[in-house]
Amino acid sequence: MPSSARRAAIAGVSSVITLVSITACGGGSTASTGSADKLPAAPAAQRLAGVCPKTIVVQVDWEPEAEHGPLYRLVGPGYTVDTAKKRVTGPLVVDGKDTGVDIQIRAGGSAIGYQSVPSQMYVDKSITLGTVTTDVAITASAKQPVTAVAALMKKSPQVLMWDPATHPDWKTIADIGKSNAKIVYVDGSTYASMLVAKGLIKKSQLDGSYDGAPARFVSNPGIAQQGFATAEPYIYQHEVSAWKKPIKYQLLADVGFNVYPEALSVRSGEVKSLSPCLKKLVPVLQQSAVDFAAEPSATVKVISDLVQQYNTGWVYSEGTGTFAAKQMVKLGILGNESDGSIGSFDMKRVASALKTFTPLVEQSGAKVKPDLTAKDVATDEFIDTSIGLKR
Repeated sequence: MPSSARRAAIAGVSSVITLVSITACGGGSTASTGSADKLPAAPAAQRLAGVCPKTIVVQVDWEPEAEHGPLYRLVGPGYTVDTAKKRVTGPLVVDGKDTGVDIQIRAGGSAIGYQSVPSQMYVDKSITLGTVTTDVAITASAKQPVTAVAALMKKSPQVLMWDPATHPDWKTIADIGKSNAKIVYVDGSTYASMLVAKGLIKKSQLDGSYDGAPARFVSNPGIAQQGFATAEPYIYQHEVSAWKKPIKYQLLADVGFNVYPEALSVRSGEVKSLSPCLKKLVPVLQQSAVDFAAEPSATVKVISDLVQQYNTGWVYSEGTGTFAAKQMVKLGILGNESDGSIGSFDMKRVASALKTFTPLVEQSGAKVKPDLTAKDVATDEFIDTSIGLKR
């Protein structure tokens, strides 16, 4: 099942780590690797013990994949894998050094009954951070408010894709809108309403029956289809046996889908109480993003291994993960904001996203918090502006 099936279904390790054989235990639900006994301690600035929870729990929105690479890179040797609950736990490590606390990354999707991350964060208060996209945070703002403290990605990897042989005249999403071709997407996706509102496509073109499988596109290349720049270009050319040729696409981020995807967020009411932890933790997350961008291979191997161990039906090859990691840097999906730091927010952009998506969310029937502001949705308070990709 291609990477984009995750979005259809739902509307980390340091490079010094060597993978070792996995031994099952505990009734087949838990596996562990290696030993963390000899890890050197991290410098004082990166020591999280005493200011952060003993285990920092991160709820992600889907299965292990390269978009979450900066998180999985933090999971150190000696980690355990709970294959029943779909979660991995290990020492939180930066540059091979132990920060003094553990990190647990929990898969989303089927593991949480396809619930949104904010709803899961309010059901289970042991969760420290969740990956929440800006439009999802707007949707949740009235009853399950969350505030983003670090951007896992600078811009969305979502695209509309097409067959260049069938449509050699299509260069942009606007070109799709000039035709009568069907656009196959996941019904209810906010970006579709945005494209219609902007006049880039026609409402009559929308076909909300996308199920994540490549069969329809392969059999009818006249359509346009949703996808991800981090997955479909590789998967369709290398892994879909009935296709095996290039596709073309345009990023939705290039036409106004200005959300921060899967931003690392806390429950809004806990920003103050978690502040001592976040002041140290957020720069650690930033540095992990820098390190993952520079050398993703060890983390991609771990992601692929976790996918196999979880065995949920989600297919994510090491080849796809390697492509995704490189593609994120190439396209600026993982990169510095205008202030030169990674993980930070352009608050004017957050305000613009609120202006764009609040009415669209309300039109869908969701109740948005009255007078919601950019500061409610995101904060740069904990960002270290000196940490960024070096060019």
